[in-house]
Amino acid sequence: MTETVLITGGAGFIGSNLALALLERGYQVTVLDNLSPQVHEKDSALLRAIEGKVKFIRGDVRSREDWIQALEGQRIVVHYAAETGTGQSMYEIERYVDVNVRGTALLLDVLANRPHTVRKMLVASSRSIYGEGKHSCLSCGPVYPGARVAADMERGDFNVKCPQCGQSTTAVPTDEGSKIHPSSLYGITKQTQEQMLIAVGRSLGIPAVALRYQNVYGPGQSLSNPYTGILSIFSTRIKNGNDINIFEDGAETRDFVYIDDVVKATMLAIERAEADYEVFNVGSGVPTDVKTVAESLLAAYGAQVPVRVSGNFRLGDIRDNFADLGKARALLGFEPTVSFAEGIARFARWVNAQSVKADTYERSVEEMRARGLYR
Repeated sequence: MTETVLITGGAGFIGSNLALALLERGYQVTVLDNLSPQVHEKDSALLRAIEGKVKFIRGDVRSREDWIQALEGQRIVVHYAAETGTGQSMYEIERYVDVNVRGTALLLDVLANRPHTVRKMLVASSRSIYGEGKHSCLSCGPVYPGARVAADMERGDFNVKCPQCGQSTTAVPTDEGSKIHPSSLYGITKQTQEQMLIAVGRSLGIPAVALRYQNVYGPGQSLSNPYTGILSIFSTRIKNGNDINIFEDGAETRDFVYIDDVVKATMLAIERAEADYEVFNVGSGVPTDVKTVAESLLAAYGAQVPVRVSGNFRLGDIRDNFADLGKARALLGFEPTVSFAEGIARFARWVNAQSVKADTYERSVEEMRARGLYR
């Protein structure tokens, strides 16, 4: 029997790549996507990549009728449809909760109250649920600091402080047993999504899995959406000849994981029973600082634009967070294979083949500044 998979948000960056991988393995794929203008251009290359290969339903996860139609005959549900972006979530609050939380609630409500064939569910969670993640304090040992204080950052002190003694800490790999304390509305919705799926999944006897993705990147990601992360933002600014504003002191780090590794981890979670009712970090396990990101992109494009480390910051931004992959290695056999250097080279080759996109980054900054979220 051919396995059927529904991917919500399946015309997006991660979803479309997963769909193509599933098709190669013989799965029958249905995609539910509303083709949000913030993510998709009028002629979406991501949609073109799956068009004619999957059953495509243009619909919205906030519609019960769309869920009922999309779930018909499905054995596996991969729930990607969501509003993304930590900064934007702090002022588009109703929209983020409506799509991310209520959309997930509708899925579970339909499964709880109607006949269905679903035997497994996965949801895209996020590293943002950890807030600052796990740190080490010389005096206090392992600690989980809260959000940084604006007054400190205005003085140029961007270090993460121990919640017990107040001295600066060092980031260490964050494992799945770490404290969950998101510092953004987006992170809160992701925490809620994964808890809803696993709790209701247990009640209904449908194994559920939450994948806590780090910063996913690669060919195909949106270059026109200023809320998708610094690789896209920096690339679009470079291609437009605009300067790069590096926040804080440029030493803040992120865990960048290449799209092929993300798809591999997700396939393992779909196919392995060891994943059932579990949560997993999906990342590279390697922290990369923002200055290195800018320098790597400029070198890859052979470009020169002004780069300034401004000391600006966004309230709610984390300083450092990178994944402990021990659980994913042990239970899934997952091992990332694409280094940051190789991934950036592949990403840059793809960007160089694209038409130059309009740079709307400054508009997103003004939106945050107007609401007191950008300093």
